[in-house]
Amino acid sequence: MSVLLNLLSGVALLIWGTNLVQVGILRVYGANLRKILAVSVTNRFTAFLAGVGVTGLVQSSNATAVIVSSFVARGLIALTPALAIMLGANVGTAVMVQVFALDLSWLSPFLIFIGVILHLSRKGSRVGHVGRVLTGLGLITLALELISVASRPVVEAAGVKVLFASLTGDIMLDMLIGALFTLLCYSSLAVVLFCGTLASAGVVSIPVALGLVLGANLGSGVSALMSTAGSNQPGKRVALGNLLSRVIGCAVALPVVHLAAGWLSQLDWPAHHVVVGFHLLFNIVLAVLLIGFTGQVAHLCERLLPGNSSNDAQVSQRHLDPAALSTPALALSNAAREVLRIGDRVEQMLVNLLQILKTDDARLVGITRRMDDEIDTLYTDIKLYLTRLSHEELDDKDSRRWTEIITLTINLEHAGDIIDRMLQDIKDKKIAHHLKFADAGMAELTEMHGRLIANLRLGLSVFLTEDQRSAQRLMEEKMSFRELERRLELNHLARIASQTPDSIETSSLHLDLIGDMKRLNSLFCTMAYPALDESAGNAAAAPEPSAPANITSS
Repeated sequence: MSVLLNLLSGVALLIWGTNLVQVGILRVYGANLRKILAVSVTNRFTAFLAGVGVTGLVQSSNATAVIVSSFVARGLIALTPALAIMLGANVGTAVMVQVFALDLSWLSPFLIFIGVILHLSRKGSRVGHVGRVLTGLGLITLALELISVASRPVVEAAGVKVLFASLTGDIMLDMLIGALFTLLCYSSLAVVLFCGTLASAGVVSIPVALGLVLGANLGSGVSALMSTAGSNQPGKRVALGNLLSRVIGCAVALPVVHLAAGWLSQLDWPAHHVVVGFHLLFNIVLAVLLIGFTGQVAHLCERLLPGNSSNDAQVSQRHLDPAALSTPALALSNAAREVLRIGDRVEQMLVNLLQILKTDDARLVGITRRMDDEIDTLYTDIKLYLTRLSHEELDDKDSRRWTEIITLTINLEHAGDIIDRMLQDIKDKKIAHHLKFADAGMAELTEMHGRLIANLRLGLSVFLTEDQRSAQRLMEEKMSFRELERRLELNHLARIASQTPDSIETSSLHLDLIGDMKRLNSLFCTMAYPALDESAGNAAAAPEPSAPANITSS
């Protein structure tokens, strides 16, 4: 019984160490990691590399899956590059298994000693969080050593040998058992290393150990899907696509497990290294095979999980975790995620606005105006959440981010109020009197509306990535939008002068809509100021080049 408890405590310590590393990394680099994932989607290969790097830091492909799913759920990342990120995340996890398969027992006491000192002496600071990471890494190496020691009497027991002896010959059964172990341990790393221990002790043959490793990969995909169960349909598709890729990989690998075992055995490696090497090889080959087919996998996921946002009807906040308030960087990241939900609702209100202008759908007016109530609710939640943050614990960077988030929240809430008033005017002045815009006027409003939505999306992207080039482009769009407003007003006045009946009847509403869109665009363009201010500050702080010394000849 004590042996079993030692083994279970080792697994628990491994999970706890992984959690410490994950939390510490996210609190120190959380915003930057999310920025890396958000801006790495220019092509599948950069997305893949970002997945490898981020997962190597946070020590968990499940954590990467949760982050990527949240981006896809808000429409910030398309599903295809998100699946490429997850392929990289799986390779990143396999690489870390290779690292921890080495004999790092000498490193564990040093990491724990230094990490605890840093964490306790600088608690709550960036240095303190680094100490948390070092402590977690030390606990992981210590846990792996404890598991290795505790598993020796287990694997040498006659009953255990008989139990595992029954696994020989049926790779499918081995795979299912490996998946079950992974779900129970919530760590594919622990299961893969344990399989290596079993193979080294001769308890199971190499083919059986490789079957268990395939099951660990499958179980990890199921675990990631369970972690994103609370997301909306687009968010769930990321984990579903990741699981489908694992299923495809296992289906392809099953017939060749015995061949792979024979080939790896010829390398004259220890059994332990053969098992973890197969785990890495499986994920690399899977990534190579599927990196070009992520689009097809994404299409399949969309067919299996149709719909856009199954949870959009839920008005309550999702990301404002009170437990994160003690860590300002993490709390600010949570608040930023919630602000983006407000941005999504503002965009949906604008999309509905154009449809109402074209169809006079009074029912849609009521539905859209209720979205402003949702925005008000989220605005209040974010405002109260941010006021609970202790400003004494905020450094200069966090203070600036706090200001950016609260400013954007206020501006988006104001934008919702403006759109709500626009809808009421359309209902009272157009729908109630069965009026319509002139064809040219409707085309101009549609053009302005399209530019407005594009600037909102660009502004939210600038808020998320703080990309200075995009911020500069947003400011250029602000000037261009002003010129568009003047041109459309002059065109409308020209139609009135030419006695166009529809333009005369809707003149007041038409000019009001143009003015309101300009005000909305100004609110959206304010998202560029923080990035531009930071750029100006960096330029001012840069040392000026020294002037060349005067050289005089005698």
